[in-house]
Amino acid sequence: MTSPHAEQLGRARTAAEYAAVIALLDTDLNDLIACRSALAQAEDRAVFGDGDLAAARAALDDCNDRVALLERTIDAAGKRRTDAAASEARADIAALGDEIKARAALLGERWRSVHRLVEELRQHLFEADALARAIVTANGLFDAAGVAELKVNLTTTRRTAMAGPRAAAPARLGRPALQADRLLLSFLSPGGALDPRPVLGAPVKRTEVKRADVTRFGSVKSKFLPASTPASKPLGERG
Repeated sequence: MTSPHAEQLGRARTAAEYAAVIALLDTDLNDLIACRSALAQAEDRAVFGDGDLAAARAALDDCNDRVALLERTIDAAGKRRTDAAASEARADIAALGDEIKARAALLGERWRSVHRLVEELRQHLFEADALARAIVTANGLFDAAGVAELKVNLTTTRRTAMAGPRAAAPARLGRPALQADRLLLSFLSPGGALDPRPVLGAPVKRTEVKRADVTRFGSVKSKFLPASTPASKPLGERG
């Protein structure tokens, strides 16, 4: 193992850093394996008198030692990378736990705000209903007094007051939140919970009632019986 690689391995702390060093060590190992193959061939030639056999065997043994050392080093680095990855995963889970706790606290604040706003909405609805009932009573008195021009149109008043801008719903919204949003919008929409009458200009559905092509005979309907039957002849007039 070369000195730069040893220094990098000693400085490695994360799984990614270990993986980078292991890639360099794998490259060195592949080079040594190729060199070992060439040294083995040189040993074979030296056995048959082509070259120094002792030197060839010494070089081959040294190469084998270096290969074994690199393999052990790569194995140890792989174990360190696995341990580092597990440690990083635990740290990520712990960080996620802290983040979720913070979000849960924020969620509780949001639900408390929703509760406060819903109660405030109910109070406003109660007050609006009391005012509307008082106006209905006054409208009846105006009709009785013949001054219909003083009457107040409750529907126009409500629709004008609720015709303001509306916030756009997020693209991703859970089903419970979507249903709640539709319910809240029904309070503002014509024809909704507070406005039972249909929207102005809305088409009116007409239902056509189809009558069966039958003729009533006594209490039984039949399309095979005539509309009326002649009276029976007296016995004396029968042929």
